Amino acid sequence: MKAISDLHFFQVLARHESMTQAAQALGLSLSAVSKRLSQLEKRLGVQLMRRTTRRLALTGEGEQYLQRGASLLQELDELESSLGDQHRALSGPLRVNATFGFGRAHVAPLIEQFTCEHPGVEVLLDLSDYPRDLLAHDLDIGIIVGPAPDSRLRARRLLASRRIACASPDYLARAGRPVTPEALARHNCLLVRERDAGFDDWRFIKDGQERRVRVSGTMSSNDGESVTRWAMAGHGIIYRSWWQVQQPLALGRLVPLLSDFETPRMDFMAVHRQQRFVPERIARFIDAMTEGLAERLLPLP
Repeated sequence: MKAISDLHFFQVLARHESMTQAAQALGLSLSAVSKRLSQLEKRLGVQLMRRTTRRLALTGEGEQYLQRGASLLQELDELESSLGDQHRALSGPLRVNATFGFGRAHVAPLIEQFTCEHPGVEVLLDLSDYPRDLLAHDLDIGIIVGPAPDSRLRARRLLASRRIACASPDYLARAGRPVTPEALARHNCLLVRERDAGFDDWRFIKDGQERRVRVSGTMSSNDGESVTRWAMAGHGIIYRSWWQVQQPLALGRLVPLLSDFETPRMDFMAVHRQQRFVPERIARFIDAMTEGLAERLLPLP
């Protein structure tokens, strides 16, 4: 207990420029603070601070004690919080980021269901064109495609997805069915454009060899849903993620192409801060997302 008390004491001390300010913050006399610091340094066998009448300055050992101590105290708080969460209803804020398309279609409805089951959790859904930096925007969970962009984040797969080349039966009846990726260059391909860049470099893999095709077409948009509707209306071939086209594929309004080739994976991941003890509301929300998406979307073929 003394070690924990000393860690808390030093955290407060290190936040102030002088011993006098620290004493006021701690509600102790100046002599009591000075004596306790001396006792702490004696116990550890190192000097933690250089002090003058006006200023305090950390030594190298003091910097290490401060930083490692902060991490230990945070882990202790997280441990106690996670243990407490197991014995009481979930509560507290939960800030979630997702992109507009996937967020509107699936994340928002699952949040509605989650908050009905756990009314003590206050969820903020932040939708954006592109995934936000969780650490910079003080977010708890990000729903992204692909691996975690930062080593300080932990990722868990929510949904397996990949690119699918497909077109309507009407278009294929008129233009013919491509049997190789290279044949796509002779077809009208409908492109999704984002950030002034055209997604016109389509990738396919067979026997470990990647084949890339530069495609073009008469119609493009920065709105993927519009491009998908054009394809269903018979205007050309699209190359979209499985979750975006699985319903029209199941209904026969679109037909998959080049099925003997693999395409890049576009798995959805939930990312959150690296923590030894993850708050229960974060863990349970990710569980709910995984289960909910499995019920809402067909498995990847």
